[in-house]
Amino acid sequence: MKCIEIREYGAPEVLVPAERATPVAGAGEVLIRVSASGVNRPDVLQRMGHYPVPPGASDLPGLEVAGVIESGDAAAMAEAGLKPGDRVCALVAGGGYAEYCVAPVAQCLPVPQGLSDVEAASLPETFFTVWSNVFDRGRLQAGETLLVQGGTSGIGVTAIQMGKAAGATVIVTAGSDEKCAAARQLGADHAINYRVADFADEAKKLTNGKGVDVILDMVAGDYVKREVDCLAEDGRLVIIAVQGGTRADFNAGLVLRRRLTITGSTLRPRPVAFKGAIARALKARVWPWLESGAVKPVIHGVFAAIEAGDGLPSGAARAHALMQSNQHIGKIVLTWN
Repeated sequence: MKCIEIREYGAPEVLVPAERATPVAGAGEVLIRVSASGVNRPDVLQRMGHYPVPPGASDLPGLEVAGVIESGDAAAMAEAGLKPGDRVCALVAGGGYAEYCVAPVAQCLPVPQGLSDVEAASLPETFFTVWSNVFDRGRLQAGETLLVQGGTSGIGVTAIQMGKAAGATVIVTAGSDEKCAAARQLGADHAINYRVADFADEAKKLTNGKGVDVILDMVAGDYVKREVDCLAEDGRLVIIAVQGGTRADFNAGLVLRRRLTITGSTLRPRPVAFKGAIARALKARVWPWLESGAVKPVIHGVFAAIEAGDGLPSGAARAHALMQSNQHIGKIVLTWN
């Protein structure tokens, strides 16, 4: 099969086309003939040497795919209501940048009715992450207020739409007026340009001093102090990345007085049973939103994975360069012939 390897740690150019043996599905797994692969920030970190591959996972990048089941564990497929020939999307621990990819049956979901494979490939990583953190850990309820940092990222556009579908008021931050406008167009009630305004002050103003109930944070670092400051009583801060650094200085007294919860998680190393539970929740709660159009995939760019151009060795490299530019709104997807 054709695939994209990380030749060495470094810039996007280290992503190079290669050929490898087609993987074989084991117990509880299926082999997917991949049509499209989602591109995510952890792929960039892995390429740069900052995100180690979990034990047993493929060293190829790529955490989400969509395509057709070729073969697999018949009993596990039957139990999940799947069979060879079915169109699925799947969350994987690695190996997504390839024409064929092995995935646990429990982490496969049917392609939502009416969606293309490109759209379906954009779903698993962000939808699993948002459900696990905003709804499971953050316990967001209808009528509450959700603050999303990085509202036009892949995670951000998903959190906006899922939060609104669940009946929450959604506030986002973004780095330009254009991105703020895009977030509002996707359904955000309010968008704060963090380059010209302090998000904590604005969040308190927008909630009449009450503060927000749940914050989804991909920055950490010095953001944590301001996030604690703008949480409502019994508020929940959920940290899913540390782009701003791992150190935080905040007022612990506020945590006590307002009964705040500060939590966080990372998804990739969690066991299949944990991810399978998220998949079941998504199928029951969120897939109907996708099929009704209440929630829609947001695709910024699509690249042929192997295609070379613009002086770069692969479409995957061009996709990574775009992601690192932070100019995208929504998801970036690779396609395979």
